[in-house]
Amino acid sequence: MPPSPQSLPVETTGASWLDRRAHAVGKLALHAGRDALGLYRVFVRTLYYCVRGRREPGAVSYYMYEIGNRSLFFLTVVMGFIGMIMVYQGGTQTKRVLPELSMLGPTYLELLVRDLAASIGALMLATRVGAGIAAEIGSMVVTEQVDALRMCAADPIDYLVKPRFIASLIMTTCLVIYGAAIAYLTGMLTAELMFDVSPYTFSNLTLVDAGDLATGLAKCIAYGAAIPIVSAHAGLSTHGGSAGVGEATTRAVVNSSLAVIALNLLISATSFLVLGA
Repeated sequence: MPPSPQSLPVETTGASWLDRRAHAVGKLALHAGRDALGLYRVFVRTLYYCVRGRREPGAVSYYMYEIGNRSLFFLTVVMGFIGMIMVYQGGTQTKRVLPELSMLGPTYLELLVRDLAASIGALMLATRVGAGIAAEIGSMVVTEQVDALRMCAADPIDYLVKPRFIASLIMTTCLVIYGAAIAYLTGMLTAELMFDVSPYTFSNLTLVDAGDLATGLAKCIAYGAAIPIVSAHAGLSTHGGSAGVGEATTRAVVNSSLAVIALNLLISATSFLVLGA
């Protein structure tokens, strides 16, 4: 018996819906692969020009000022509040189990050195530094300044990305160390005011070892490299005028934040496997 006419549109609709979903998933996979390949190319060419590129006096120091000094107040406020919040929440939860808080400072310092300072500091820098890099390079793309560089046989990676990359590597590490100091001092003040933990008891360094320092430093370097590369790639792929610049800026912030989180997982897992807990 042939199928009823009423059943044919339902089956056809279901099949077309599955086709559309499969097409959307495949399109996303192709875009992700293309973006990953583009990021890899930008990163490799940036490393090449760091060794063999031109030497323009003052370019790196200018971007060090733009990335470092202009982010100082923002990072100070954020890390200060993070230090107060973490110590207050940690002390409150610890008091529910143990009345003794002598290990609050050492535990907080280990967490700060190993993960917290680098990860939160990098996420804050991704919002400010990443957006600035993408907006500046994206504006140069839509106004055809990047095309003018290529017509003059100059690689935009050498002129635009490399100095920002070097400056970000240096200043991200410096800003994370500075932010960790601010968070630790505000946490020490909170512990003394809220839980009556003396600064001498709080400033206990027994839990911090070379593995924690190596893990924190590796995260600083990885984040400092990822933020300018991801943001510059978003800026270089800008299209569509001023609306495209806004879209590239948003994409740079989102992708830089995702890169920080993914690198955090990768480096943390590697450190635990290689160095132990």
